Amino acid sequence: MTLTQLRYLVAIAECGSINAAAAQLYASQSNLSTAVKDLERELGITIFTRSNRGVALTNDGTELVGYARQVIEQADMLESRYAGRGESRQRLAVSTQHYAFSVEAFVNVLERCQASDYDFILRECATANILEDVRTFRSDIGILYLDDFNRRVVERAIGEAGARFFPLFDAAVHVFVGEGHPLADRSLIHPEELAGYPRYSFEQGTASSFYFAEEPLAAIPHSRNVRYSDRGTLTNLLTSYNGFTLSTGVLSGEMQQGIASIPLDTDDRMQVGYIMHAERRPSELLEAYIAELHAIIAANPTVEARAE
Repeated sequence: MTLTQLRYLVAIAECGSINAAAAQLYASQSNLSTAVKDLERELGITIFTRSNRGVALTNDGTELVGYARQVIEQADMLESRYAGRGESRQRLAVSTQHYAFSVEAFVNVLERCQASDYDFILRECATANILEDVRTFRSDIGILYLDDFNRRVVERAIGEAGARFFPLFDAAVHVFVGEGHPLADRSLIHPEELAGYPRYSFEQGTASSFYFAEEPLAAIPHSRNVRYSDRGTLTNLLTSYNGFTLSTGVLSGEMQQGIASIPLDTDDRMQVGYIMHAERRPSELLEAYIAELHAIIAANPTVEARAE
């Protein structure tokens, strides 16, 4: 087993294709294929399943890639330290549900980074992808929420990913509507008043489940549903049509104009936090990102911040 083989392995897993990984690494497809076959023979496992659409990791392959990423990170640090390269390459990878504060913290840390060699990655994605990214060390940290309904299932999934949950803040459930919405002038909205309006929610892909939804009260039946995958679409929907979504009440910068946030008459509360793999050693960038998350939350009066 060599570092080159491990680098090939990680690149194929990230690209989902040997051809794409070969192009990214400026290597031949045959070299990558041979590296995978040699690793599979040496370790006695099947790393990838192959199809017309590319390759996908097996369970053994997913575990191996997680360890490979750690080995590569440590090797890069050693090389930077002792091989005369000077400053080591800094990396921060974040997978998050669609929260503006997580993006704001990411941008703030990026702007303050003085390194000349770095790799910043932000993925706004479905809950299942967040768990998988943290499990396989693809991301340093994942951001998601818990409530009384999803807590048992999501906490079990976090444990199965080898991760731990750290709370950032607690928040009451709020209704987001456009300023022209018939309910926009209310100081409090009752759940039954929402029945006649379309409900907006983030699409969760093939792992879709009420328990993995980003919005609270997702299990309550609703006849008119609209799903999307990015915050920009949500903003356009809220400002253009008389639908609604449920969230923490924290409006992002692009949502400050034309959108109202109104408390929902319910005892349900959301607890938003971050997850990290239990074997992850936080880098300086990751520690800075976590500190920035806490700073942004502490400055927001609409939520109940948790101690750092």
